[in-house]
Amino acid sequence: MAKIQSVKFNFVMNSILTVSAMIFPIITYPYVTKILGPHGIGTVSFANSVVTYFSMFAQLGIPTYGIRACAKVRDNREELSRVTQEILVINLITCVLSYLAFFLTLQAVPQLREEKTLYLVMSTMILFNSIGAEWLYKGMEQYRYITLRSVLFKFIALVGMFLLIREEGDYVIYGGITIFASVGSNVLNLINLKWLVDVRPVGDYHFRRHLRPIFVFFAMSIATTVYTNMDNVMLGFLKGTTENGYYDAAVKIKNILVGVVASLGTVLLPRVSYYVERGEKKAFAQVTERALRFVFLVSVPLCLYFILFARPSIYLLSGKAFEASILPMQLIMPTLVLIGLTNIMGIQILVPTGREKQVLYSELAGAAVNIAANSMLIPRMGAAGAAMGTVLAEVAVLVVQVIALRGEILPALGQIPYLKTAVAVGGGTAAAWWLLGSNQHPLVVLIASAVLFFSAYGVLLLMMGERMVREIWSQVWEKTLGKVLKR
Repeated sequence: MAKIQSVKFNFVMNSILTVSAMIFPIITYPYVTKILGPHGIGTVSFANSVVTYFSMFAQLGIPTYGIRACAKVRDNREELSRVTQEILVINLITCVLSYLAFFLTLQAVPQLREEKTLYLVMSTMILFNSIGAEWLYKGMEQYRYITLRSVLFKFIALVGMFLLIREEGDYVIYGGITIFASVGSNVLNLINLKWLVDVRPVGDYHFRRHLRPIFVFFAMSIATTVYTNMDNVMLGFLKGTTENGYYDAAVKIKNILVGVVASLGTVLLPRVSYYVERGEKKAFAQVTERALRFVFLVSVPLCLYFILFARPSIYLLSGKAFEASILPMQLIMPTLVLIGLTNIMGIQILVPTGREKQVLYSELAGAAVNIAANSMLIPRMGAAGAAMGTVLAEVAVLVVQVIALRGEILPALGQIPYLKTAVAVGGGTAAAWWLLGSNQHPLVVLIASAVLFFSAYGVLLLMMGERMVREIWSQVWEKTLGKVLKR
């Protein structure tokens, strides 16, 4: 049986994974945007959004359900093997059905048929996601393996970007490399499956037990994908793929930051599911309160900092040709806080306790708001309208989840240090304010402003005695500075 690591270790591993996901676009995106321009980037972004819908149908609700299902039986190898094989068979059947629908759509829609090669390349996402069984590795908390494997494939993709993308017409290659970087490593998952479960048929299968929860998670996935991808799809059809390019630059930065904020919730899902299964309510409540505090303390300063320094961020990542991305980026930044909170409430509280329907209702509300807002705002404001629609959708999700959890979540939300955070954020803003509008190189501005902003923020929280910050500082002092001084 695979060794189960501590939450702290898993968080460190997932943080490394998140940092690698940040570094990859930071290094490659300035290069590819310069070569491909807004049109090339937008064409790939639009294709990715379209193919994501077919991948969603192939996956049903398995990526989230599989984590919970495997975590619950991880101490029984035979039952774990049975559950894994059952879910994989279901996933492969839906993969075939999804590909049939994809090929029919590709032939029927002229705008997609014009870029047939690109769409065929991007469609490998469907296959890689279906064979990867990533949910098993997460359910077994194998974050060391997940991290090392993903970092390796991102490094190979990074080298490929610089070697293979040489001219404006290479956007198909760019699309293929992005798929390789994000899900290509799932091939290794299939190869290494035998280390976690038995690959020989174990028999006594019960496929039907998975269908109802999978379809509940599938409904959640539909709602989520609608309000996270519909903006890109509607932009492409209503305003053209160049506008997709501007929006992609803004969303690229947002997605990197969301990965940082949501990293804790990702590693907590299997552990919380384990607590719930064993009835350990006190441990469950403690983890939830600390997770909410952590997310708030991290997401709020990140949100404000990147609203203030959106211009140098866009210039560094995409170049001045993407100046139209600045306003969409500023408008979409509040989603860092909103997604961070709903990730904890939905994935860490509602899902492990079997209340997936409440998550579904919240995401349906988000999808409805997103479609309505996009329909009104995108024709008038383009990428900026799509950003506003996304924020409104996330607000709707948050409101519905808070209402559903009001008896449980309000006490935990009451423990968040709102005043201390506001004072610390204000201090960080004051420290970095003089760099706004600086004519220095964007990298210089970002490094200097980030050091000033986040140093002031952290020091002020420490001086005001914020509990979690003091705990983190004590651990850093004990494990690093304290040892050095003892020598």
